[in-house]
Amino acid sequence: MTPPPVSQTSQISFPDSSGVEFGRSADRLPVARVGDLIFAMVPTRDGQSFLASAWRVRRPLAALKRDDFYSHHGSVEDEAGFRARMVEQAEHCRELQALARQTVRMNCSTPWGPSQGATLYADGVVSHTTAGHGGFQLSAARNAKVHPMLRAEGGFYEQDAAWAIVALSFPELFSRYERKAADQTIRDGWPDAWEAIHGRLLAPGESHEKDRREFQRQHAQDWIVIATLRSDHHSGMTEVIATIGGKRDAGAQERRFLVSSGDYAVRRFGFVVDEAKHAACEGPSSFAGWRGRAA
Repeated sequence: MTPPPVSQTSQISFPDSSGVEFGRSADRLPVARVGDLIFAMVPTRDGQSFLASAWRVRRPLAALKRDDFYSHHGSVEDEAGFRARMVEQAEHCRELQALARQTVRMNCSTPWGPSQGATLYADGVVSHTTAGHGGFQLSAARNAKVHPMLRAEGGFYEQDAAWAIVALSFPELFSRYERKAADQTIRDGWPDAWEAIHGRLLAPGESHEKDRREFQRQHAQDWIVIATLRSDHHSGMTEVIATIGGKRDAGAQERRFLVSSGDYAVRRFGFVVDEAKHAACEGPSSFAGWRGRAA
């Protein structure tokens, strides 16, 4: 998306009542400053936008350019969504200050290696960083309070997804922004536990894992694509390899099909072959592994 033209006046940034400083960059990107972080809404070639950030860049917002931003924080729908994300970020920063987490040093081992730094959230709740990964360590007393469907023996919860179990179990130690992210992470990764805890079923679209299961149930006997490339032998066609149910184990039967390149698109859980529309491919193959097998 190309930002609309801006006047000279609109290139000047003004602090927002939320504590966010909004403005336009030198190349007219929507930008914002929240404490030591600055953010930009960056357009992509396909007309979408994503959120990028940088740390401790002191120049005025109007002097910044795309190259000043490096970290990637996912997609953002439009400028209204960008502004809402920034207000949420400012609220998150204020809540973190109130939580007053302590940075400490601990000489201990974790499942991810020796602790190189730790943040004390509360008594018995510590977040460790290591050379390659990290996560939370709960004391035995704290771990006993985690729901049995989510509890990890030993009390360690890795940082990529399982951190959300800690946030769900001890919400008073996390900001509202973190609690919202944790709730979605539990829905996506542990929907059965979420439903047991909240006493209701998740509807379609509310959980990635439940949606994946339903897709697999509906297409258990269909050919689902596991590999693709543009065909060297059929102009305008994409050659695909598919297996029943999208299985990838060594014993899965594979078949090749030709799909119009205009029709083929990556799907959330896999592209389902329509045998009435997509012809089986029995001739020369563009896949190296199939060249010796092709008729």
